[in-house]
Amino acid sequence: MADSLRDQLLKSGIVKQVRDEKRASQPPAGKPAHKPFHKSANKPAHKPTGQGGKPQQPPAHKPRDGEIDLAKAYAIRKQAESTERRQAEQAAAEEARLKRERKQKVQELLQGQALNKKDAEHARHFEYGGKIRRVYVDQAQLAAINAGELGVVQQGGHYLVVTRAIAEQVRQIDAHHLALLSEPGAGGVGEDGVPDDLVW
Repeated sequence: MADSLRDQLLKSGIVKQVRDEKRASQPPAGKPAHKPFHKSANKPAHKPTGQGGKPQQPPAHKPRDGEIDLAKAYAIRKQAESTERRQAEQAAAEEARLKRERKQKVQELLQGQALNKKDAEHARHFEYGGKIRRVYVDQAQLAAINAGELGVVQQGGHYLVVTRAIAEQVRQIDAHHLALLSEPGAGGVGEDGVPDDLVW
């Protein structure tokens, strides 16, 4: 009367479908097996979570050979600039220290060595710092300066007349302070105290 369960399954086609699936899962020799299509295959994979249940971030892009990460390049550049700035500051500080030392030495050397006279009437002109300067001397000092026996040194905004020996020592410490030291036999000076070879 009633068909057996097997017969009913065969009529409905379910048994045939199961056979076909079994055949499909067994590949013929030499061919890879094809996985049956599942609905779950279209669903996005569950993202792995890190501590605290937060999704883990994908790994950062790894630079290829010879390619430097931009952030790393900026960090290297910033560090190099910082090093250069620090070296420049150190060099400037060292130069300032040496300048102070030279100035102190010149000041100590010139203590009591100035030969300037308050009543001197003759102006001796000379070029110093790109400008024409002058120092007042008497007739004998004027002749001695022109002969190279005396020199003029700049100290604290003043021009001091000193012996040639002192002027030479100042030149050795810091040539910037030596304002005038004529070589013996150099050009003459006119009656107005202006050297013949000085260009106005």
